[in-house]
Amino acid sequence: MADIIIINAKVFTSDKENPWAEAVGIKGNRIEFVGTNEDAKQFTDSNTKVIDAKGKTLTAGFIDSHFHLLSGSIWAGSAQLYNVTNLNELKEILLDFANKNKTAEWVDGRGIKYGVINSRKDLDEIISDRPIYINAYDGHTSWANTKALEMAGILKSGIEASGVGEVVRDENGLATGELRETAMDLVETLIPEPDDARKRELLKMTIQNINASGITSIHNMNGDMKDLMTYAALEDTDEMTLRVYVPYSITPETTEEMLSEAKEMANIKGEYVRGGAVKFFMDGVWESYTALNLEPYADNPNAKPDGIYSLEHFTRMAKACDTLGLQIFVHCCGDGAVRRTLDGYESIQKSNGKRDSRHRVEHIEVLHPDDLHRFKDLGVIASMQTSHAPLRNDGTDVWIQRVGASRWGLSFAWRTIKNAGAHLAFGSDWNVAPFDPMININAALNRELWATDNPNQNLTLEEVIFGYTCDAAYAEFMEHEKGKIKAGYVADLVLFSDDLFAMNPKDILQAQAVMTIVNGKIVFEN
Repeated sequence: MADIIIINAKVFTSDKENPWAEAVGIKGNRIEFVGTNEDAKQFTDSNTKVIDAKGKTLTAGFIDSHFHLLSGSIWAGSAQLYNVTNLNELKEILLDFANKNKTAEWVDGRGIKYGVINSRKDLDEIISDRPIYINAYDGHTSWANTKALEMAGILKSGIEASGVGEVVRDENGLATGELRETAMDLVETLIPEPDDARKRELLKMTIQNINASGITSIHNMNGDMKDLMTYAALEDTDEMTLRVYVPYSITPETTEEMLSEAKEMANIKGEYVRGGAVKFFMDGVWESYTALNLEPYADNPNAKPDGIYSLEHFTRMAKACDTLGLQIFVHCCGDGAVRRTLDGYESIQKSNGKRDSRHRVEHIEVLHPDDLHRFKDLGVIASMQTSHAPLRNDGTDVWIQRVGASRWGLSFAWRTIKNAGAHLAFGSDWNVAPFDPMININAALNRELWATDNPNQNLTLEEVIFGYTCDAAYAEFMEHEKGKIKAGYVADLVLFSDDLFAMNPKDILQAQAVMTIVNGKIVFEN
């Protein structure tokens, strides 16, 4: 008999052979049956917990394919600046944070949008006697006050950033306070990390919030063995309620010998926590002029960033990863970064031979039409985050200005990429963007055309849910274990407040998760 039966549900199974049902039974940590309310009766006895879904949508648990779990959890202990729109709001939040954290040496904030802070002087006027460090919402640019820059020894020229990073300086050589890419490390490394107990506390709190949104699995986008062990420790004490796929982070300084750590991580295959992948950054982001593009920036033709890896360097390291059987994720915002990564993948297939590698390109904010077919041809997965796309062209988002109208047609080109036969997986890129899947669903359904001659890139609700369930499971080699409501699969499910398929797409943000089940256990209920 089933332990849990859900009846009267609008069950969207993500199983194309059996797409709809009205009842689901769970036994232990597995789905026992999927069928009708009448079917459910033969799996029910006096010990079965029966849940009446009252016609609301039930799906497989959402799998967020692009996430930063531990770093995002730590950031939760900083001043939260995601909704700040001007310096007065920033001042209010930072002063409140400083007052509540009087014993902390640093005042640090996370999540601010571009265009709010102009220079260190803006921060000096808020607090000048304590170091301030503010990180942008995308994690690729930061701003520091004079005190912080002095502590790092970078206020005056002399110490500069490595690689593609930049300490932005004025005409006199003084740091303006803006730090791009690797330049952020010059200041951020001075901020004390929370101890292990505090990290664990923040992580558990964050996972509870993630479960409450209907997310049951994530593909992390940074990590090492230490991070993996932090997650595994929660699994060992039966406190983990989120499945985490952890990659090994590769930097330009990583050697082939160091990849042995990634291989060791791949040997860890817990029920919740496992390794098996590596993560590269090929470029930065459009907002800070660090995305690698084939053509110049529309609003600054003189900005010509190079990629973080040359094609030779990337191919050499990626080949070594592929030889070890590791899956590869590569951050690519610019069309130049996408092309260089695809060139590397093509070279690897020629040298190592083609296998079921399922290597991935992350973000793909802009794509050149000549590279469109290569995802299908090479078997490369397109991992995209719909909420990164500006919903409309109203002049408030610098991204649209940086890219320019000539590239809008293949910007965040979900529909075009899907129609070309590529495999799409969706995620949020938390903590760069909110992890709530409804926000990403809303963007995929309701994004407006930026110009009348642009192709419509919107998706259907079914397609977005596929991208968050069965297709996301495929993107981590777990399509036979999760991502579908199917007998024998793990019982990871989410029940929503509404019948999503009966709603006006414009109203989709009104819906929310009301119950999340992970591994057969109810971990959130509202």
